[in-house]
Amino acid sequence: MFSSSTSFDTSSQRIINSYGQVALKKRTLTNLYNARPTWLANAHARLDRAVYAAYGWPPETTDEDVLKNLLALNLERSERGAPLIHPNA
Repeated sequence: MFSSSTSFDTSSQRIINSYGQVALKKRTLTNLYNARPTWLANAHARLDRAVYAAYGWPPETTDEDVLKNLLALNLERSERGAPLIHPNA
């Protein structure tokens, strides 16, 4: 049987902590988006469809169409003199 040794436990814990810190430093949003796992791509596709539905746009709306549509909505809002909506309001 193995006996519990303080030096072994401390040394092992340091290795585990060091590996954990390195692994955590690699877990960034940038790395996640660069890897673009299937679950993330699927979540974005579902979110896009929900946003398109909320605006009344067809599901096959392209990125270019989104930009055109949002610009048109912003210009319309500006022409009406509608106040800007501040995110902290």
